[in-house]
Amino acid sequence: MTYRIEGLDPARFADVEALLAAGAIRMTADKPGAFPCRVTLEDAEPGESVLLLNHVSADVATPFRASHAIFVREGATRAPAHRDAPPPLLDTRRLSLRGFDAAGMMRAAMVAEPGGADAGIRGLLDDEEILYVDVHTAAWGCFLARAERSDDA
Repeated sequence: MTYRIEGLDPARFADVEALLAAGAIRMTADKPGAFPCRVTLEDAEPGESVLLLNHVSADVATPFRASHAIFVREGATRAPAHRDAPPPLLDTRRLSLRGFDAAGMMRAAMVAEPGGADAGIRGLLDDEEILYVDVHTAAWGCFLARAERSDDA
């Protein structure tokens, strides 16, 4: 069993003025490790401009439809793909891992300590009914990334 994790499509965040008009907030990262960009899957460095905005991470027609605040680096243009390993961003945080099936129903969930993302994702994906795992920060609950079952790692 293998999986992939990709950053969000940067084109969705390219029109900064439209995002600001829709309620996004421009901020400046003021400390390391506190502003995880969902496009680059890296923490913004202190001094970088980021947008704080609402993102629908689970656009499903079930009670598990979800949205929450996320950070995106202003001007982020590349969304990396990580195959069969989590980006380092995930290994520095305590995580809530939530496994979903094809119908968008949560089948299992767990908390992973720093350094435990890979084992937690693999453990959830061992269940054949789970197609993807949504990764959130454990404390704040913010969506970080999605790990999807993959045959092409």
